[in-house]
This record gives sequence, C-alpha cells and structure tokens, in this order.
Amino acid sequence: MEIKPFKAFRFDAGVVGDVGSCIAPPYDCLSPAQQQQLYKKSKYNIVRIIKGKTTTSDNADNNQYTRAADYLDTWIKKGVLKQDRAEAIYAYVQDFQISGCNFRRNSFVALAKLEEFGPPWRVRPHEETLEEPKIDRLNLKRATVAKFGLVFMLYEDEQNVADKIIEETSSQKPLINFVDEQDVRHRLFAITAEENIDAITKMMLDKSCIIADGHHRYETALNYYKETANPAAVYQMTGFVNIRQDGLTILATHRLVGDLEDFNLEKLITALRENFEITEYAFDSPPAKAEAKQKLFAQMKSECDNDENVFGIYGGDNAFYMAVLKNKQAVDSAVPDMSRPWRSLDVSVLHKLILEKLLGIGEEELAAGSNIEYIKDVGSAVDESIKKVDIGQKQVVFFVNPTKMQQIQMVTAAGEKMPQKSTFFYPKMHTGLTISKL
Repeated sequence: MEIKPFKAFRFDAGVVGDVGSCIAPPYDCLSPAQQQQLYKKSKYNIVRIIKGKTTTSDNADNNQYTRAADYLDTWIKKGVLKQDRAEAIYAYVQDFQISGCNFRRNSFVALAKLEEFGPPWRVRPHEETLEEPKIDRLNLKRATVAKFGLVFMLYEDEQNVADKIIEETSSQKPLINFVDEQDVRHRLFAITAEENIDAITKMMLDKSCIIADGHHRYETALNYYKETANPAAVYQMTGFVNIRQDGLTILATHRLVGDLEDFNLEKLITALRENFEITEYAFDSPPAKAEAKQKLFAQMKSECDNDENVFGIYGGDNAFYMAVLKNKQAVDSAVPDMSRPWRSLDVSVLHKLILEKLLGIGEEELAAGSNIEYIKDVGSAVDESIKKVDIGQKQVVFFVNPTKMQQIQMVTAAGEKMPQKSTFFYPKMHTGLTISKL
C-alpha cells in the first residue's frame, strides 16, 4: 500500500485551551445524548462538523453540512485549527483497561492511496455497509472538502518496523494527551525524521490491508474521488495498526431484538433444539441472576475455545440459555454459496439460522434497522440490555463471543464480507486529532 506523510490541521491549545475537549468519538458511535454532551464540552468540539445538529428549518442553503463547512473555515481563519509546518506521520498511542488488565495499542496516521476493492485485494473490507451513512458522509465531504475521521486499517509486519519507531517517538512530549469518558488515554506524536518516515513508507509498500473500522468512510472517499477527480482526494487519512501487537483488542457486539409480532421465548427455545444443544441457567433472585449470567459467559468462552458456534440468550423468563450449534449442515444448507470460513462465524450462524429463519429478520429488516439494536460489550452495556428486556422495552437479547482475528483474515482472504457489526475493535480511534484538508 502506498502511504505518505502530510501536514495535519490540529486544534491549537493556545486558542481552545484543553485540546481533549475538542476531540470526539467517531460520528457513528454518537447517540443524541452524547452529541449534546460534546456540544456542551467545548464550543470548538469537532462534533459540530462530523455530526452537527439538525433543525426543522434546514434547507438546501442552511443545513448541518453547510454549517460544518462554516465551522471549518471560521476555525482556520481564527487560528482554532492550525496546520503543522512539517510533514509528518503521526504516532497515535491509546492506553486502556479491560477487566482490570492494562493494554496499549500503537498506531500511525498517514495518507493512504485509495484502492478499489477486488483483485489483487490490496485493501479488503470485512463488513457490509449501508447506503444512508455513505450519502451522509459524501454530503459532508462535498461541503467541507476535508477529511476528519480516520479509517482504521490493519496490516501485518513481523519486523515491527513502525511499532519500534512509535515506541521511540512516544518517549517525547506528546502533541495531544487526554483521557476520554471511558478512561482511555489518547496521545499523539509527530514522526518527522526523514529516515523514520522512509522506513514506514517502504515497509508498507508490499502490504495488503484489512479495514477494521471506517468502511463507510473508505467507500465514501472512493466515491468522492470518482465524482471530483480531485488529485488530493485519492489519499485517505488512515490509522494503521499491526495485527502482531498485543494491544489489538476485539470485543463482542451483542444483538438486542424488539418490535417482533407474536414473539414467544418458549417457542424460540423449542425451535432452536432442532439444530442446537440448549443449556438453561435458571435463577430465582437477583444474586442468583448475576451468578447465572456469569456462568453463561464463562461457558460461552469455553465453547468458543473449542471452536464451537455458541450464543447466549435472555428473554426475561427467569433464565439465561446457551445454544451450541450441533447440526453444522444446517448453516451449510442455508448459505451454500458462502465460504467455509464465512459459515463458521458465530454471527453468520446467528443471522441465518436464528434471526432470519426463526424470527423473520432478514437482509431487508437489518438494513432498515427496525428490529435490531447492536450492543457493544463495554462498561455496563450488557446489564443495560438485560434491563431493557426485563422492563418490556425489548423482547430478547443474543450474546455472542468476539470474532477472532484469524477469522477476519480468512473471510477477507476469500473476498467476502461479514454480517454488519461482526466486530468491535476497542478502543475506537477518535476524530479531531488530525484533519486533512483537500
């Protein structure tokens, strides 16, 4: 893959004060409540550009996209955003905890030359995309002629060329250093030494990459370049992570289901017994409920370690259930045209044999987003999803194990894409640390 350094626009602490208050999670991770919190956090928060508020009076001449362009132009004129004087590849270091264990994920940010999907597969997507988000991102790019969010890309390098340079660079004073609401520490450093930039760019030349996050942003970048032929638009601002490092963490994304007609948990469990072995974890008190949930997740992990397709199920009937696929021919028959690696994914089995076959949630319903809420396994999200079932707001939640990195590599190598929200790379690469203006 061809990459190159660039002169990023960055928030000037002398003008904005706390630069961390200007940074935001990716636009597609933000709820309306989080959007409002970021608006209050700083009048310069990047959310005003990447996911601006809409009003009932919006029209073709005054809308969230035109306002985003106004913010960008005004902030540059006032010195809120200043462009770095020297070209750099930026080292982006994130320190975080999962279950009490400390992790560090090193990445570098550079401009990457866009590649079409297909042979020789220099860039491989791993998830399906939706049209609406791509239209939204294209409208923003048309208005601002800039790139804000990072595409999160995976590559493999046994020599750890970039990682060694990042480790050396991270001993210096950071350009940005802040801790977000999830206690993730974000630090940004500039790699400007010519020999280091050359080493990273040369290392990447023969690499094929997998998109971890930012599929909509990448496809939008391709569409924008085709539409404008702007030579600067052929390069996408990208964060690269070596899959060889310990800090590359994938968490689960669970499925919370609601608004189904005639849903009956007992009928679902009965139907599942045709192809799955069902284990029940009953409880009769809050402490017993917590213990049952803990047993379920421990056994799910054990089954996953044995390469079994397994799910947890909760429908509010004083019991958790574990379903382990025993009839593997069932998924082979349901999707005979897909590869063996694709059919072996837990999310593929869940979507085809349960959501689609038993609950009637097919591709059309998934695209509409009317029945499924995706729950990222971080913080109290699992308990909150259980509570939604208990109070009748939702009907059932399906718990899954995290997708394995090896599975992502095998599916993408077959030229296939996983179902939506198959992976949750944690933590997210935040937006606003670097901006690339076209």
